[in-house]
Amino acid sequence: MKKQSQQNKTALSRANQRRVNALRPVTFVRHFTRHAGGSVLTSFGHTRVLCTAMIERGVPDWLKGKGTGWLTAEYAMLPSSTHGRKRREGAKPDGRSVEIQRLIGRTLRSVVSLDRLGENTLFIDCDVLQADGGTRTAAITGAYVAICDAASAAVEQGTIERDPLIGQVAAVSVGIVRGVPMLDLDYSEDSVADVDMNVAMLSNGRFVEIQATGEHSTFARPELDTMLALASTGIRQLHKLQRNA
Repeated sequence: MKKQSQQNKTALSRANQRRVNALRPVTFVRHFTRHAGGSVLTSFGHTRVLCTAMIERGVPDWLKGKGTGWLTAEYAMLPSSTHGRKRREGAKPDGRSVEIQRLIGRTLRSVVSLDRLGENTLFIDCDVLQADGGTRTAAITGAYVAICDAASAAVEQGTIERDPLIGQVAAVSVGIVRGVPMLDLDYSEDSVADVDMNVAMLSNGRFVEIQATGEHSTFARPELDTMLALASTGIRQLHKLQRNA
């Protein structure tokens, strides 16, 4: 009873009186810029990420002559994306950005047939315009929609013969805040979370990536199971929103 009361109190204290198992408002604005094959402004609440996808001729040297393509991702936060000005990254991104762009690349390669790309590279660029928690999961989710548009355009233009997408993927954050598991953390929740977790999942229910960290506390197996259940529910909703977009 005490735990239930705590959950109710926490739910009502979330932004917009969000329930612990509710996503923030999620939108995808396609064709946000003119020149990219796929360009999507992705919003998870106040988090805004511009995701672009472009397919270009050529592959890294280690893939030349093998008849297969490559997918690579870059991630950056613009200087005004946070409360204080974030210094613009130079030629060498910081460690956090490197880790996130590798996560984005790994996750999206799980739903792209590199063989169907031929000797072309699919470039994914995720630029955070405004950060309020969950930027990496918003980037993955929006980038998938951008790939859909870029792939369709490339087939139409004859750059590739077949749509390289072989699955659907989305991602969301979950965590334990003040002892309560909750879905899709904003910054005010993420910054004080006892446990923080990011989950990427395919539309068939298989997981691509699970990153769980005890920030200020450890967590037990039942709590892990609860967070995974919350993430799965949220990602299924995101898959539907992606398809609608």
